[in-house]
Parts: sequence; C-alpha cells; structure tokens
Amino acid sequence: MDSAIIQTAKWIIDSKRLVVFVGAGLSTESGIPDFRSPGGVWDRYNPEDFYFQNFMASEQSRATYWQMATEMYDSIKNARPNPAHLAIAELERLNKLDLIITQNIDGLHFKAGNSEPKVIELHGTALHVSCLNCGRRYDREAIQERLRQGESAPKCDHCRGPLKPATISFGQSMPEQETAEAFQRAAESDLFIVIGSSLAVQPAASLPQVAKRNKARLVIINRDPTPLDFIADLVIQGQAGEIMAGIIGEVKKLLAS
Repeated sequence: MDSAIIQTAKWIIDSKRLVVFVGAGLSTESGIPDFRSPGGVWDRYNPEDFYFQNFMASEQSRATYWQMATEMYDSIKNARPNPAHLAIAELERLNKLDLIITQNIDGLHFKAGNSEPKVIELHGTALHVSCLNCGRRYDREAIQERLRQGESAPKCDHCRGPLKPATISFGQSMPEQETAEAFQRAAESDLFIVIGSSLAVQPAASLPQVAKRNKARLVIINRDPTPLDFIADLVIQGQAGEIMAGIIGEVKKLLAS
C-alpha cells in the first residue's frame, strides 16, 4: 500500500486538473450509516414509499417521508469530517484540486474547509429544504423545529407548496446543470480519484469511465472491489481516512522538497 500511496501523491503533484469523486464509503467513517446496508433506514421502511411521485401524490406520503428523513438527518447534523475529508480540503488549500463531485448529502466537505465553487453535490444536500412549488429555500434545522412542534408534512410559508429536503429522491430528476458540469469536468480532468464509492449508482458511476476515455489517470480508493477496478491505473483497498491521510502527507513532502 505504501508504494501506491506514494505513486498517487506523485500523480497529484503532476496533475493540473484533479477531480475527486466520493461516495457513501467516505462518510461512513464519520459515523453516518450507509442507509442501504443491513440495519439501515431501508430495513425499516419500504423504499417505494419514498419515490418522488408518491411524495407529490399525498400528504400521508409526505408525512411518512419526513419521518424517515428526520432519522437520516439526526445521524448527519452532528457528524464531523474524518481524515479523508480533511485531506481533500487540504488539496484545495494547496491549489491541487480542481473539483469534488460527491454523491453524499451531508455537507461534510464544507465543514472540512472546502469552498462551494469546488464542490458539486450530485444528489443534493440534507442541510437545506426547498419548496417544490416556488423554489424558496429554508435552513433544515428551522424545518426540523416545526416538525418537533407537531407539523407532519410542512408547507412553504410563502406559497403553501410542499417542502422537501433538498436531496434527490428515487424517481426525481438529477439536477441538469450540476450533472452536465460533473461530466464536463470529468472529461477535462487529467487525474480522477474515486474515494468510497461502490460505483454502482448511475449515472454518476460512469464518470470515471468518462475521465479514463479522455486520457485521465484513474485511481480507485475503496474498502471493497468495484466494477471499474479493471480500468483503473491504481486500486487501493482499505479505509479512506487512513489512505488519504497518507497521500496528503506524501504530497506535502514532495511540495517541500
């Protein structure tokens, strides 16, 4: 593993357009459960109840959705960045990061110190709430307080439209602008590093292939094998925090030498 960490650090030093793509495996090390895993939210609820079309169809579906969403938010709101988040933030401070593309909804990159222009949240964010009618945006904690006070399916103060966490639900369209930019920046990258993603959820899972087709080097860091390991220039299996801490340490050594 040491040689792979050193090699990745060298590629980062040489890179002009480094894109980092992250999945749920990054946030599990901060104590946020992978909701698809055994014992996760989907073991207690039927995922079909949370399709976007059902959310829009009835107030009862919205109330059930908010009950589930509150469970997820409770595990997110107090989570802290782990060493992998901090290493990625350090890459930005060292001017070695072009972009983060994240499938996560927890906002931990911002807590770690990354700036908003450097982050595309492909699946939205759990830290804000949006009105699906007028688009007005609310702080998540303010809406959670309304739920604690007895509301079951909160509505917009402005237009009375349904409020929903600003995340992408089953059956809901991916954000067009963010998705297009993610694919464009992947195609322009010269080094594409995957961290903590099973590369199983489309369309995001095809981003490494886009980068590779356009001559970028591809590094995959994940606890388990992925379907794209065979096209990667380097695969490092293990805990993301430990691996990324090692990589950023080597990057700093190389920059200082």
